Amino acid sequence: MARKRRSMEIYSMSSLDCMSCGFGAVILFFMIINSHVNATTENDNSELMAETNRLEIEVLEGRKNLALARNTKQKLEVEKEDAESKIAQIIALIQELQAELDKYDNDTLAKIERVEKLQSDIKSLEEEVKRLLAIKQEQDQAGEQVVEFKGDGDRQYLTGLRLGGERTLILVDRSTSMLSDEVYKVILRRNRPEEEQLRSRKWRQVIASVNWLTSQFSPEDQYQIYMFNNVAEPVIRGTEGVWLTAGDGQQLVEATRVLRRTVPKNGTNMHAAFAVAKSLSPRPDNIILLVDGMPTMDAATTDKTRVGASERLNLFARAVRELPPGVPVNIMLFPMNGDFNAPISFWSLALSTKGSFLTVSRDWP
Repeated sequence: MARKRRSMEIYSMSSLDCMSCGFGAVILFFMIINSHVNATTENDNSELMAETNRLEIEVLEGRKNLALARNTKQKLEVEKEDAESKIAQIIALIQELQAELDKYDNDTLAKIERVEKLQSDIKSLEEEVKRLLAIKQEQDQAGEQVVEFKGDGDRQYLTGLRLGGERTLILVDRSTSMLSDEVYKVILRRNRPEEEQLRSRKWRQVIASVNWLTSQFSPEDQYQIYMFNNVAEPVIRGTEGVWLTAGDGQQLVEATRVLRRTVPKNGTNMHAAFAVAKSLSPRPDNIILLVDGMPTMDAATTDKTRVGASERLNLFARAVRELPPGVPVNIMLFPMNGDFNAPISFWSLALSTKGSFLTVSRDWP
């Protein structure tokens, strides 16, 4: 029994030593390997951690930069909107200022034009003042005209007609023959409407001549205007036998207006016309006769339809005897074609009374 126990103990101790040594070697090898693995793992982990941290930092920086970019973008968009709004306001202001500037330019141009017009008006007024001063000077030298007459160029003159005197009697023939200087035209025209008769060239020339004569009066002159056909009557009604004062220009204008509305008609009663000169008191010191031919009657009415040349001479001679003595008779003849006795008869009358005689041309005054 004792032998068996001893042999088993020897075998066990050797086996245990070998196993222990092997196990120790294994453990040592494992520890060496594990140590190497741990060192490698730790290095790898450190690098990974460092990389991870770096990436996380970059991510954070990227997010930060992204947030900053977004904020910057929003800010830029707000600034852009503000800039666009300000640009729109500036454009509107520019347009408003441009419109106001255009208005000022227009106002300036208008003011310039107005100033130029005022300067032109001032110049015209200065010229008018000079003209009026010249007229006043002429009036101071030659007497003031109470009625203005505008003629054609220099045709306002009338050579040889004596317009002097304190009391001038103007006798205007308004018989039918004043419608024309041709007998057949007189016959035709007297049957026309009155408006057409009033437009007769010869009658309008007579009225213009009266207007010219009255424009030569001075304010202190006295005058009277009678028109005659079969009867004699003053142009201004209600002034029979009364001398009018030339200073009252309204009466002269009224006389011209009445003549323009008077239609020539009936015969020529020169006896009644010359009788007016005798009836006025005081008597006239100048007579102006506007006539176109010899008389055809010596009363307001007559039964004769035709008067011969010799009888007309007799009527003229009887009429002349009605004139007051010593009064010059100035004659303006608007001749009728075919009335050959008129020029010599009226010339003789002007010569005997120390007056003047003229035949009026078609374009005067």
